[in-house]
Amino acid sequence: MLLKGVVDLHFDPEPLERAEVVFREPAPGEVLLQVGACGVCHTEIDEIEGRTPPPRYPVVPGHQVVGTVESCGKGVSWSVIGSRRGVAWIYSACGVCDYCLNGRENLCAGFMATGRDADGGYADWMYVPFEFTYPIPDCFTDAEAAPLLCGGAIGYRSLKLADLSNGGILGLTGFGASAHQVLKLASSLYPDSPVFVFARSEADREFARSLGADWAGGTEDAPPEPCASIIDTTPAWKPVISALGYLRPGGRLVINAIRKEAGDNFLLSGISYERHLWMEKEIKSVANITRADVTEFLDISARIGLKPEVQCYPLSGANRALLDLRNGRTKGAAVLIPD
Repeated sequence: MLLKGVVDLHFDPEPLERAEVVFREPAPGEVLLQVGACGVCHTEIDEIEGRTPPPRYPVVPGHQVVGTVESCGKGVSWSVIGSRRGVAWIYSACGVCDYCLNGRENLCAGFMATGRDADGGYADWMYVPFEFTYPIPDCFTDAEAAPLLCGGAIGYRSLKLADLSNGGILGLTGFGASAHQVLKLASSLYPDSPVFVFARSEADREFARSLGADWAGGTEDAPPEPCASIIDTTPAWKPVISALGYLRPGGRLVINAIRKEAGDNFLLSGISYERHLWMEKEIKSVANITRADVTEFLDISARIGLKPEVQCYPLSGANRALLDLRNGRTKGAAVLIPD
């Protein structure tokens, strides 16, 4: 499925169109994957609507890909053919800068994103550097594994950055593909930590309660107690301001979003220094993910039996999946399956 340019989904509900792509031999270091599943992410909506535009058009979106290795280029062992591999948001990095050499390849100036800077997984086939693929544990189906590669892995990185101690209260603003996996992960890693969920819709709040949230309320509702850490997974600014007001002294807000939507983006509007920022509260952003994040999270998920809630669509229904996601009609993670 090709994206040919910036589109406003309010006016064009079909930004993607099916197209044929000419096969080639994998380049040195590459593998050709036959795609078995690809997750659908809000970042694709940001690409489509121009908030994080691809450097070229057309482009194939999709960065939560599970597939089977069909063939490989020079330098890749033939033994990997037939194996299941995953592809995440990090398509490649330079490998030689200070950030890459110190395990922070997510900050590399040469970072390339799957489905934005290079063609992704809204397709039947995909080319990718083998070094940026991951073995998929047998306990997951393709559809279950796909959301682990973005929403799960970036949620895992966010939880690490939240610096939560067992027993501390964790807050989650927004409750979609990433946050629902964070709730499951936190419940296992921090069994004594209550989890509070702030979500706009009652359906999302009920979903959170069904997965074990200790409290769920509206975006601006006051929780029973202040939170030690809050992870924001929304595309808007308003929940950020609300979350700052619900942190305890010394608490940390982690913003897990590649972009924030315009409209209410004047961050200082409505902020009270005394309520929102004083008492050494911290704000930390999440920038991309590293290969280590993905590998660690897949291993942890397999060990603790963490499986995301998924809603599957055929690849030909990608436009409908995107609209459902944008309009809040998706429960858990949306996943495309080849027709």
